[in-house]
Amino acid sequence: MSKNDTNYLTIEEVISLSHFHDTAISEDGQQVAYVRKTSDWDDNTYRQHVWVYDSNIDKSHPVTVGKNESIHPRWSPDSQSLAYLSPVGEGDEKKKQIFIQPSQETGVLQISHTEHSVENFKWAPDGKGLFFTAKRPESEKMKQRREMFGDFTYIDQDFHYHSLYYLDLGKGKQKANMLHQLPKDLRVNGEGEFGNKKHEDDETSLPLTECMDIHICHYDISADGQKVVFNATPTPRIVDFHEQEIYLLDMKSKEITKLDITPLHVGNVLFSDDGSKICYNRYVQEKAIYNNITLEIYDLEKKETSQPIKHVDEHIFPVRWVEDGILVTWQERTNYIVGLVSEEGKLIPLVNKEDMAASSPSITSNGRNFVCIKATSLEAAEVYLNDKRITEQYKLYEGRQKSQKEVICWKTNDGLEIEGVLSKPTDYDSSKAYPLLLAVHGGPVAASIATPTTNKYQPIEQFVQKGFLVLEPNYRGSSGYGEAFRKANYRQLGLGDYEDVISGVDDLIEKGIVDPERVGIMGWSQGGYISAFCATYSNRFKAISVGAGISNWMTYYVNTDITTFTQFYLGDTPWNDEEIYRKTSPMTYINNASTPTLIQHGEKDTRVPVPNAFELYRGLKDVGVETELVIYKGMEHGSDKPGLNRAILKQNLDWFSHHILGEKLIENRKH
Repeated sequence: MSKNDTNYLTIEEVISLSHFHDTAISEDGQQVAYVRKTSDWDDNTYRQHVWVYDSNIDKSHPVTVGKNESIHPRWSPDSQSLAYLSPVGEGDEKKKQIFIQPSQETGVLQISHTEHSVENFKWAPDGKGLFFTAKRPESEKMKQRREMFGDFTYIDQDFHYHSLYYLDLGKGKQKANMLHQLPKDLRVNGEGEFGNKKHEDDETSLPLTECMDIHICHYDISADGQKVVFNATPTPRIVDFHEQEIYLLDMKSKEITKLDITPLHVGNVLFSDDGSKICYNRYVQEKAIYNNITLEIYDLEKKETSQPIKHVDEHIFPVRWVEDGILVTWQERTNYIVGLVSEEGKLIPLVNKEDMAASSPSITSNGRNFVCIKATSLEAAEVYLNDKRITEQYKLYEGRQKSQKEVICWKTNDGLEIEGVLSKPTDYDSSKAYPLLLAVHGGPVAASIATPTTNKYQPIEQFVQKGFLVLEPNYRGSSGYGEAFRKANYRQLGLGDYEDVISGVDDLIEKGIVDPERVGIMGWSQGGYISAFCATYSNRFKAISVGAGISNWMTYYVNTDITTFTQFYLGDTPWNDEEIYRKTSPMTYINNASTPTLIQHGEKDTRVPVPNAFELYRGLKDVGVETELVIYKGMEHGSDKPGLNRAILKQNLDWFSHHILGEKLIENRKH
């Protein structure tokens, strides 16, 4: 038996696994485009490329390769052309532009030339143009200010709005062909008709909402191409994303009307197939991130609303409105489901409802052909056209061992039922007491699921190979378990979370399968906060890792870009309720700390700003607890570099292997 036949995937192999997303199916159902994200170790980055599967020849091919990346594929209404986004330029000056591949026989054309990156686009129903959003061009006033005084920003005043535009395909192709006939220096720096043309003077693109100080989030076009519906927020700030409104644009008159409805949640807004209605997301009750988000339909003629699926106690997200209903996604416990819902509320799943993680669905307008990404506890994520697997991720697991995934449940002392995913070795022996690691997901509105791991922050497979059990608890506040469960951590952050994870530990200890003297906990983001809380609140753990975690809610509140998050969960500002901020903060209990703690944090994290890491580190050092702080240069809330993910995983593996298994730490942890 070869070495590979007995080994689990290595850290490097886990990082190298492809990640599929953003599927698109052609209207004739014959071709599927999807994005495949891979690791480029030489340049220490992740590359994204559009791939196309052709069912006529049962083969896939990449649209771009190497450093020439591509994302966001969309088929033309006649299925003959594929458009996608690809970065143009060098270094920090790169901007995503729209490219079109009319057919495999003709060349690729860049048809947009915007001043700022195109964020997303949709084909016009007649195929003669594309709608897109991009950051509006900088005003002359702002340019003069920067030239005169230098670059600075007024916080909460200087905004970069995304506006909506229409690109005429014929003019875009004409410009592309003209540019190809020019030398490179004239294309980039020239002063001729097509060289150095400013976006606002670009006759190929028509501004539709630049006159309004609103930030476009999502949009859709009616089947006749005469109307555009879009939702927008007053500013691009995340804290304003609950203040959105819906508008209707008449393409003939260019008049924009604000509709008398309040969606209360930023999500897709879609036209019905006949253009008489729209659908969108709204909170069933007050606008709070832990409350249910349902589907609402608005009749544009009758000006009446309806909510067809009130019986589902979870978030429902619309994807596309087709002849047979609205394609939606939702979650049931640890399963992610895709289905069609009728206006009468009949909900038909398009995938199995058990042991399923389905994502990124796409469907033809007649509903006959459907594509999505599916994974189960036994099978890695793959792209499926109807029931046919069209990718080959599974081959990377051939001859390799995978941890056994099992969804378990337990009761807390305050009566909640908690589920978690338990990963066990292939040679698991129920008569043994194993060391245990808890790997806590972020969110909190998220969930751990029982699929082959692609975790790039906690090395689950490597821990299982070393003889650990790994438990990923879906603590109170997790998605998939209904609104009451999602709201159960309201004003209970940290305290309730600790009860959820420690009761899971106790349950496994009582069953005799976990050694109580060899238990550790790790997490990232909200999971990092829960780990930090455990580091100061408890002495039950032998080692802890805090990834991008909150250590002090006051510090977090005044530094984060999502201030409303704290107000939703703690119920008030720190100025009005200092006590709730105190009792839910890990730093409050710092004098109780005794557990060796590894702290990992991105230098440029705006979601959980880096002062949280320094505060916890200094507190632990001052009370004499063994601790290490690793700051990842240039990294935000998560890593976009395989080298950094490799370091994060190896540091976690070394930390727990040393403190729980007694292995020697790798000198200086330099990898």
